[in-house]
Amino acid sequence: MSEWKAKRFWTDACVVDCAPGFGIELDGRPVRTPGKSLLVVPTRALAQAITAEWDAQTGKVDPETMPLTRTANSAMEKVAPQKSEVAILLAAYGDTDLTCYRAEAPEELVRRQIEAWDPLLDWAAETYHARLIPVQGVIHRAQTETALCNLTKPLMEMSEFELAGFHDLVSLTGSLIIALATIQGLHSAETLWSTSRIDEDWQAQQWGADDEAQAMAEGKRRAFLDGLSFYRLSAENS
Repeated sequence: MSEWKAKRFWTDACVVDCAPGFGIELDGRPVRTPGKSLLVVPTRALAQAITAEWDAQTGKVDPETMPLTRTANSAMEKVAPQKSEVAILLAAYGDTDLTCYRAEAPEELVRRQIEAWDPLLDWAAETYHARLIPVQGVIHRAQTETALCNLTKPLMEMSEFELAGFHDLVSLTGSLIIALATIQGLHSAETLWSTSRIDEDWQAQQWGADDEAQAMAEGKRRAFLDGLSFYRLSAENS
């Protein structure tokens, strides 16, 4: 949309009722998606959070500081037209889930993975009746059709907005199980993010931290938290 490249031109950003959801207006002008559709989100809480992103802009509008707006655009233009396909794509992560691929050595890394990931697999088995089997090494081992089918069901029940936020939780961790545990509040988001970084943190401890890698990891951590925020704001009162 044209606002992305413009300097701030508005004084007031506000939420407006826009059945069946809520829109955002800038001095009475509706915010639109890049494809020129009216941006309409499912909850007032999400609309208020997006409005706060627009209110925070000074000078040129910087989309990098507006993660909720970007994800709302994706929900409408990328997820909604192919919702089932997106859900199936994300559910497929269960077949190659991060938590299932374990190191063969050294012993300390193996221990860390077992202590962090085995309880998550046990939780998924109990909560979703989906028992995933871990293996050592990187050679793919197919999970059972029953487990993968049961892990697909909760994704099919998500709205396009919930699924857009959930997408980032899965893609950034490489784990459907960690993403599900995050939205269910099994542990804090920071704890579960750290759980997804066991291998990277181990390497950093052995060889030293790389500034560029650390900056990239921090960017992913923030994006993970933004994805969770978007999911929760989309689901609120739904």
